[in-house]
Amino acid sequence: MSGADQAAIICAIAISVLVVALVVVLVKVARVVDVASATIRETGDSLVPLLDELTEATQSANRQLEKIDVITDSVVETTTNISSLISTLTDTIGGPLLRVGEIVRGITGLLGRKKK
Repeated sequence: MSGADQAAIICAIAISVLVVALVVVLVKVARVVDVASATIRETGDSLVPLLDELTEATQSANRQLEKIDVITDSVVETTTNISSLISTLTDTIGGPLLRVGEIVRGITGLLGRKKK
């Protein structure tokens, strides 16, 4: 056997080892791809119900916010009405009460001067 024959045998063995190592790596990659595919499939299957629940929760929150809007509008209207009522009462009762107070002060002032 010559040196060229030995070199050819060594190259053939090296290529065979390389091919075997490559096959092992490809088998492991195939397993990883299978596991990843299964995981993606399971995630997709569980994602649909989760999105449905999220949609229901959002719709429920929107219904509650609409109720709160109605309550807020009622509070604003009530506050406006109370403010108007207080303003009306102040104008209706406040003015005459001030005049009565001025009259009473004037009368007490006159009575106080006469006693001296």
